[in-house]
Amino acid sequence: MVTQDAGPTARQLASMAEDVCRHLLPKGHREGRYWQVGDVSGAPGRSLYVCLVGPRAGKWTDAATGEHGDLLDLIALNQGLSLRDAIREAQVFLRLPPTSRADEPTQRDTGTPASCRRLFAASQPVRGTLAARYLAGRGIVLVRAELALRFHPHCHRREAHGRVSLPALIAAVTNDNGQLRGLHRTWLAPDGGKALVDGPRRAMGQLAGYAVRLGAAGPVMAAGEGLETTLSLRMAFPRLPAVAALSAPHLSAWTFPAALRRLYVACDADAAGRWALAKLLRRGLDAGLEVLPLHPRLDDFNSDLMAFGLAELRDWIASQLAGRDAAAFLPGE
Repeated sequence: MVTQDAGPTARQLASMAEDVCRHLLPKGHREGRYWQVGDVSGAPGRSLYVCLVGPRAGKWTDAATGEHGDLLDLIALNQGLSLRDAIREAQVFLRLPPTSRADEPTQRDTGTPASCRRLFAASQPVRGTLAARYLAGRGIVLVRAELALRFHPHCHRREAHGRVSLPALIAAVTNDNGQLRGLHRTWLAPDGGKALVDGPRRAMGQLAGYAVRLGAAGPVMAAGEGLETTLSLRMAFPRLPAVAALSAPHLSAWTFPAALRRLYVACDADAAGRWALAKLLRRGLDAGLEVLPLHPRLDDFNSDLMAFGLAELRDWIASQLAGRDAAAFLPGE
């Protein structure tokens, strides 16, 4: 009887996945189509992610441990319950009214590509703006225009007390053909740091399989998680096309361009980064691609840039590139 109840209960939970996550894992946050949190206990972090929409709604994976399952499994692990008791707990939850959300527009963050295009079109080039100051504070100076990056001086977001408008760095998430599918926003403080708000970074639109593209796709590319990490790599090797997938789950699921033959993975030095690399290695093998890791000295390449400077970062990355690539992608004179 318990097994018979498990499937229907799990499907009901999946249909309201975000409410379940907000109730069960309140220290997590929504990032695009996923709820991210530290682990099954609900600790802060981003190693565990739960898909909130689509055919895989309710499915979760912990990148640090390799554990995975549905929301019924997550309730059992989170509460330390047997399957029978987890079903009872879930059925109590399913009878509750939907969660009242103070940050309502987080759901609106799943907005259409058309709404993303409107916001991107209303933004301006980064040079000379607060966004350029923010990047400079991370050691990043854009020596050439990165067309995927823009600045919006009054980008809206919802807080518990209502809607506010803050300056933001805007990054376009595009598909292999360059069509805009989503956006990533980093809200900024007047001094050029991140805004002092809960969750200063948020994604909107469609992210799965797509990325922030820095340079045109080609046979040799690099891919990383964070925007600043990937921009740091681009500073060292501005001729090397790169993408920022914005999270370990999205990096692991990034759709390979048709022209790609060799992929360098800028690995974050944590469990999620190692998991994403392992998944890309397996996917690359299946696709007939050469996938090679690029390891930072610290936690990521932006930390390396800040700690050691551009020349040392370039030398460190060059030592991990295939010889022909180190020469081909060095900055021009």
